Amino acid sequence: MLKQSLQLKLSQKLSPQQIQLMKLIQLPTQAFEQRLKEEMVENPALESGKEEDNFENDEYENDDYDEFDDYDNERIDADDINIDEYLSNDETPDYKLQANNYGDDEDRTMPFAAPVSFHQDLINQLNTFILTEDEREIAEFLVGSIDDMGYIRRSIPDIVDDMAFTQGIYTDEKNVERILHIIHELEPAGVGARDLQECLLLQLKHKTPTESVDLAIDILENQFDAFTKKHYDKLLQKYGISQDQLKKTIDEIEKLNPKPGGAFTGNQKMVEHVVPDFSIKIVDGELELTLNGRNAPELHVSKDYQEMMQTYKSSKEKSNAQKEAVQFIKQKLDSAKWFIDAIRQRQETLFVTMNAIMHYQQEYFLEGDETKLKPMILKDIADMVGLDISTVSRVANSKYVETPYGTKLIKEFFSEAMKNDQGEDVSTLEIKKILQNVIEDEDKSKPLPDDQLADILKEKGYPIARRTIAKYREQLDIPVARMRKKI
Repeated sequence: MLKQSLQLKLSQKLSPQQIQLMKLIQLPTQAFEQRLKEEMVENPALESGKEEDNFENDEYENDDYDEFDDYDNERIDADDINIDEYLSNDETPDYKLQANNYGDDEDRTMPFAAPVSFHQDLINQLNTFILTEDEREIAEFLVGSIDDMGYIRRSIPDIVDDMAFTQGIYTDEKNVERILHIIHELEPAGVGARDLQECLLLQLKHKTPTESVDLAIDILENQFDAFTKKHYDKLLQKYGISQDQLKKTIDEIEKLNPKPGGAFTGNQKMVEHVVPDFSIKIVDGELELTLNGRNAPELHVSKDYQEMMQTYKSSKEKSNAQKEAVQFIKQKLDSAKWFIDAIRQRQETLFVTMNAIMHYQQEYFLEGDETKLKPMILKDIADMVGLDISTVSRVANSKYVETPYGTKLIKEFFSEAMKNDQGEDVSTLEIKKILQNVIEDEDKSKPLPDDQLADILKEKGYPIARRTIAKYREQLDIPVARMRKKI
């Protein structure tokens, strides 16, 4: 038998408006501007700029419109509604009279330069070589096997098998190797290499022969393992050269590009331009915080749409088509009003949160000394401003602040606390900065291992373990002592 039961359950759920607000708060300036443009396109009742007349946005919220609450809230597409058919206003709307500033020759088509891709550039270079039809097919297949960094990561036997099964090209490994040497003649130098060693050697062989270049080729061909592990003493003994000669040779190798494909301008990824969301200045010894004006756009509800509501209100006869169309208008007006309120709330949330961070780290912002940064977690700021920790996290995420000492990522000001030798809480950022300074000042011919770095920091009043030193060093992207060694 089926058993029926009734359960009562209390739960808290965010409304769609609250979810949208949280998403708006999380957006940095550039992404927020893009979101604003999208909303302006989707909602014609939302307009930018200052209002010409003072009118209440709530004017249309009237008892006369309670009848709309019984209608289905399914969204009506604006393209399906012809306002002119039922509104008494015969004037042409302003938006139909606005130009796009294209000038008199707006119909003129503008040519665009089509960038040549990395692989297409290599194919174009192959046209300068005299190849048979079979050789060209193999060469083009090899070019297609080159990744964005300029390497062929597959073995020659795999390439031979792949050409046979997928392209119907039957050849042998010796022939593919021969064609691969032609690929190695293409620019940029090093393209088509199968590993880093071959890539560096190809670039060196393109250089004008000198004593340092010849020695570099010999080292990479015969002592590559010793070179990568920086066993310089072994190289000095092997070749019977001076430290100055070895240093010049190493300089030649360090000038080479380990990723030749990345040097191709058409293959580079776009570098994101950082737009500071906040600005902190020191004025008469006091900190002054400002929010980027691009986060505070001037928006208002369309007057034309509100006038449409008034026209409907004053009309004596109201058809079903009019009611449905005006229901659509009311939805757009409600959405525009909410979006404007959400932007204002976003501005306030961003400002009060960053203001709390600024005052919490006041000593740093006044002096610029990173060792002055205090331990600070999300809860510290959340308690100061009375917001949820998740909201503070959204404000700090992917946002930047312009300071007198450069543009900083806000979340970098947050750090855990550790005890120094006096039992005081200090920021892990302070310890990392001191560790970085110690490594920068070390003798590069005898770099300090992690246990010695731990001893030095202990002498400075920061008793931390060697494993913690290794963790902080990795976070700072600093290699181990052996890899920091220089001649």
